[in-house]
Amino acid sequence: MELTIVVSVRQVDLDDVDCGITQALGVLTDWWTFLIVRDVAGGVTRFDGLQKELGMSRRALAERLAALVEHGVLERRRYTDRPPRYDYVLTGKGEGLLPVLLALQDWGDRYVLGDGSLTATAEAGSAEHRRVLALTGHRLPAITLPRQDGTPVPPAEPGAWTVLFCFPGAFAPGSHGLPPTWGDIPGAPGCTLETTTYAARAEAFAAAGARIRGVSTQRPDQLNEFAEHAALPYDLLSDADGRLAAALRLPTFRAGGADRLKRLTMLIDPAGTIREVQFPVTDPAASVDEMLTAVEKSAA
Repeated sequence: MELTIVVSVRQVDLDDVDCGITQALGVLTDWWTFLIVRDVAGGVTRFDGLQKELGMSRRALAERLAALVEHGVLERRRYTDRPPRYDYVLTGKGEGLLPVLLALQDWGDRYVLGDGSLTATAEAGSAEHRRVLALTGHRLPAITLPRQDGTPVPPAEPGAWTVLFCFPGAFAPGSHGLPPTWGDIPGAPGCTLETTTYAARAEAFAAAGARIRGVSTQRPDQLNEFAEHAALPYDLLSDADGRLAAALRLPTFRAGGADRLKRLTMLIDPAGTIREVQFPVTDPAASVDEMLTAVEKSAA
């Protein structure tokens, strides 16, 4: 039974009223609040599901949900009348927190769980590696991402097997998109090789019954410029707002003033469930053939 508690939450009375950090912490009052936003972004939108995932008391959860609704971070959408039950979903204000979640995750992965090195990959057996492999069996969230022409589409083709590969960034020659130190970041180079190898194998993937989609945090116009240059026969999607990365807790790194996805690939079934994950991807070209073999086994 859902416990509903209405609480009056006022803005924290702090002297530093002009500091955005201070005022933001007046809304995001403790670590439970951040974890609630994290799980809602990941598709856990109902009270019982959140309580089960977080393991917090029902009273404490109800109080924090009420506060987040009052502050406009979440909104309640009724999904049944008898008894009244609600989904808690992010508002536009709540989605504005997604880059904050990604920054916290990146900092934790790099400086708390890691040795502080800037890398676009991960060690086998690391916390990032375990987190990504745990995506197997996870359903994709009900979100859309703009493809290279700006049209919003779901990350995976509905009703079809989809290979969704995440890459740090691929740019057309002369676009000056890559930071000067790109080649010094382990795991960052190889995006052009990976995307063009998928293009060369596109007919084989289609014959095996799978669609290909690539995704990065680049803007749609940047992706469109590269897709036209490379004559890619599949769509590229933009996760510039961090919706997919936050929903699946995908590993990221920051380079050239932008958050970028680490290289990984997911095989998604027609129902939208992740069936296989490649991570870390140390050989971009070879990983394409490995995924083709996985598709041929799974989609047959």
